[in-house]
Amino acid sequence: MDELTFHTRLHRAGTILDVGAHDGLLALPLSRLPGARVLAFEPLPAAFARLRMAALAEYGALPPHLELRPEALGATPGVLTLSVPVLDGVAQEQWASLAKDYAAFDSVGAETHAVPVVTVDSLGLHDLQHVKVDAEGYEQEVLEGARETLLRCRPVLSLELEERHRAGATRDVPALLAALGYETRFWLEGAMQPLAAFDAARMQVASPDPAVFAASDPYVFTFYAWPAERGAEVLAALHG
Repeated sequence: MDELTFHTRLHRAGTILDVGAHDGLLALPLSRLPGARVLAFEPLPAAFARLRMAALAEYGALPPHLELRPEALGATPGVLTLSVPVLDGVAQEQWASLAKDYAAFDSVGAETHAVPVVTVDSLGLHDLQHVKVDAEGYEQEVLEGARETLLRCRPVLSLELEERHRAGATRDVPALLAALGYETRFWLEGAMQPLAAFDAARMQVASPDPAVFAASDPYVFTFYAWPAERGAEVLAALHG
């Protein structure tokens, strides 16, 4: 199951938060769902420009239910450095990260951008229904800055968590969510699997070096979370 299918099957009218929207691969189709208001955050300037162009191509003008924000989300407000590895002269935008600087890898260069950071809680959302987070190792900080909102709104979440971007991410982020009353699972072999079945040593073997492309099969990096009190309803909707 991909993230778009997950959020579509569980859709409720209200706000959808796309953290790391990049070119709008999820933000735009999610913005078409009935009653959806999408907040799409993308701090990388080149990607944000393409996101805006894609939104204009989709709608002609930016509609009131689609808001594009050139900021990052984190645990506290401020300004941080976004690092993008450059391999053979090409920026590897899918690796853009606030969590690391790539200085340890001789095989790549890096470009950097000073980006503004805000918190989810500072947005004052009261109807947040869906959250997608793809922040290349910075997912924990995004959620730390969203504690009050998660407790108040109880949205469902999809998260890309990779040990190659941040050691312990597949343990620490679900633990943070569990403390907020969330259950985290992953999709494999046609079903949502319990987190206890995830084995990073077998299911997520990959190098942190952007120049090394080999990975394990399977390579499980998308995780799904929902309020524990909605567990039966969510699983019925996803497996129905």
